[in-house]
Amino acid sequence: MTQPYLAGLRLAGRPVLVVGGGAVAQRRLPVLLDAGASVRLVAPQVTPTVEGMAGAGDLSWERRPYRSGDVADAWYVLALTDDPAVNAAVAAEAEAARVFCVRADDASGGTAVTPAVAVDGPVRIGVLGGGDPQRAAAVRDGALDALRTGRLDTLPRRRRRSSGGGSGGGSGGSSGGSSGGSSGDGGGAALLPGVAIVGGGPGDPDLITVRGRRLLAHADVVVADRLAPQALLAELAPDVEIVDAAKLPRGRFMAQEAINEVLVDRARQGRFVVRLKGGDPFVFGRGSEEVAACVAAGVPVTVVPGITSAISVPGLAGIPFTHRGVAHEAVIVSGHLPPGHPDSLVDWTALGGLAGTVVLLMGVENLPAIAAALVEGGRDPATPVAAVENGSLPTQRVVVTTLGEAARTFAREQVRAPAIVVVGHVVAQRAAAAAHVTPVGSPAG
Repeated sequence: MTQPYLAGLRLAGRPVLVVGGGAVAQRRLPVLLDAGASVRLVAPQVTPTVEGMAGAGDLSWERRPYRSGDVADAWYVLALTDDPAVNAAVAAEAEAARVFCVRADDASGGTAVTPAVAVDGPVRIGVLGGGDPQRAAAVRDGALDALRTGRLDTLPRRRRRSSGGGSGGGSGGSSGGSSGGSSGDGGGAALLPGVAIVGGGPGDPDLITVRGRRLLAHADVVVADRLAPQALLAELAPDVEIVDAAKLPRGRFMAQEAINEVLVDRARQGRFVVRLKGGDPFVFGRGSEEVAACVAAGVPVTVVPGITSAISVPGLAGIPFTHRGVAHEAVIVSGHLPPGHPDSLVDWTALGGLAGTVVLLMGVENLPAIAAALVEGGRDPATPVAAVENGSLPTQRVVVTTLGEAARTFAREQVRAPAIVVVGHVVAQRAAAAAHVTPVGSPAG
């Protein structure tokens, strides 16, 4: 069989057609979106996380089956349905249109092959395993392990000027001879069946902990939240089961009881399960409920803390959680229930009397009522307020206003979840810091 030719496609702003919205599409879409592709998705049904991508405007979803003519104008096509006949029809149309097409069910039936991909800053690693996806994933994982342990580096090289007329010293990457799969957690020890509750951090895949990423690489099953770093799913081996535990605002969701049952059931099957959550599992993340379910079932459970978005996201926007001489107290509050709701456990009047920082999670929808309650409790309407959307991601956006104007400003600016809202004079520190804070994922220097 002729070996594929490896090439890096520049898809930024170019139309890409994806047919199928299941688990395979959920893995492939983050990589396409990170490349800046203009994704058009055709599928009668999609997973909750893919629906969330469409709802956020990350891609265009046409809720219908594939039909002839869909390939028109596409630069790249992915046939990802579970119906071989549909995938064959997509590939045939793409062939006729001279558009490269990937078939998820039959690599030989398409004109392109998706490599096992790893990302380390600006460096992208793609591995083809000669038709064996397991081998490709193993080699990719070996390269990643070498990068993460420092045996390979991705620091930029400078070109040296030659004394003659030609250019000297190339800038190519190192050609490594490292072999073997990724090293096991804890010095190569095999992982026992059980559950790891892993905090994925605020969103950027580089902000998961080293331990969390290593455990994820060993997972047989991954139960992932919508706000967990979705790009990490693209690094998983093809045989890893992904369970979509997304909870869409006012939309589809997987009940917590069902999530607990999946964790216990898969672990009892002798599989290693990673529960991948956004932020930290124990900051409004129901991590304690999942630990309790595992303990009650006699399932071994490991906890890997994550970087909570409540503190990290404001910091990435140049807003400190506390600041000497400005805030000697800081409170993290869930805003998913409005003031006055019978199930709310928050004393909004007491919060209004505080002088320090109040950070609201899940508070965008109820912000008008929350702002009014804080002012009624004694907080000055002129108190600075900031909303940080999509913190740590390339789409991060910061909107700054005052407590008295927050409801009107956020409505006018169409602030949407996920967003962290910061109330307090620490917001004023952003003016001095923002110009000097390097966003996550940006090249330094």
